[in-house]
Amino acid sequence: MSHGPRSGLTAVSSALLAMSRHLEVRDVLKTIVASARELLDAQYAALGVPDDHGGFAQFVVDGVSDEQWKAIGPLPRQHGILAAMLHETTPERLGDVRKDPRFGGWPSAHPDLVDFLGLPIRDGDEVLGALFLANKNCPKPTGTCGFTQDDEELLGILAQHAAIALTNARLYERSRELTIAEERSRLAHELHDAVSQKLFSLRLTAQAATALVDRDPARAKGELHQVATLAAEAADELRAAVVELRPAALEEDGLVATLRTQIQVLDRAHTARVTFTGHGVKALPAAQEEAMLRVAQEALHNALRHSGAEHVQVTLHRRGTGTVLRITDDGGGFDPRTVRRAGRHLGLVSMRDRASGTGGRLTVRSAPGEGTTIEMEVPGG
Repeated sequence: MSHGPRSGLTAVSSALLAMSRHLEVRDVLKTIVASARELLDAQYAALGVPDDHGGFAQFVVDGVSDEQWKAIGPLPRQHGILAAMLHETTPERLGDVRKDPRFGGWPSAHPDLVDFLGLPIRDGDEVLGALFLANKNCPKPTGTCGFTQDDEELLGILAQHAAIALTNARLYERSRELTIAEERSRLAHELHDAVSQKLFSLRLTAQAATALVDRDPARAKGELHQVATLAAEAADELRAAVVELRPAALEEDGLVATLRTQIQVLDRAHTARVTFTGHGVKALPAAQEEAMLRVAQEALHNALRHSGAEHVQVTLHRRGTGTVLRITDDGGGFDPRTVRRAGRHLGLVSMRDRASGTGGRLTVRSAPGEGTTIEMEVPGG
């Protein structure tokens, strides 16, 4: 095996465990590349995932600075030595990749590559990606490859486990997409029921006002005030549903910015005051950020539609080595001991599952007439 700084069974085990911890495809790709470069003690590593149009859908590198990566330019096409890794079943180990007849078309800002080791990542007959390493950190005579047969075998083992981790990550993302679709379906039904009831009541009240306008103008005026109230409530339901149905911008904006934006919209859409404070929180793993966002949305939904609160406060902050999300309202509260009834009505079971599913925990503090505080804590941040 490689004689780099982290050779041996312990290093391999650490790399495999690191891959298995991540559920997002992008995180898995980054972990595979970083693990391969460290295990084989190479200067550069890259992993390309092909698209269906002759290019790469994703291309992750390690050992290249952000400035270098920006200077290199767009993602590479599937050509030359890169394409070979996607179509060949055997690894490629070269003493000087620049002398290979398939070498060419590399951007001027690309780092100089010399010795090279690459192989495909396969799941059966499907090529999931191609893994590349270059410039082994070891003394080597000119024209010879620093990567050994042992390195090749080690990279093959890593690629097999990478295929499993990448497949699991893809399945997780598809499962999450289905979950989001189910949530949207639930929201659509909820929107239909809530707004339909409001509009039905509004229509009946308007009809009553029409019948009273000639013989009892005072009562008709009261009915028209009720029409205005029902119309405002229907508008609130619509605005809140639009916010929940809008895809969260977690990947682009992060948890703090996404929460702030959604809470600003809810504050405008509802009569209750809704505020947000977030400080000192670093980026969390994608699964934790999504779980926190969904718990916040569920708790806000409960507070704004069921509690009668005048003020709902959301905070996101660090506590020791963890990150805490807290949603507090001054509404009617409830008795947490009635777990079954409250669980069905307030979605507490779902929130607890989300918290525990990402290594966190959920606590609920409430009492009739004393408002509610829901707190989710996860490690990290």
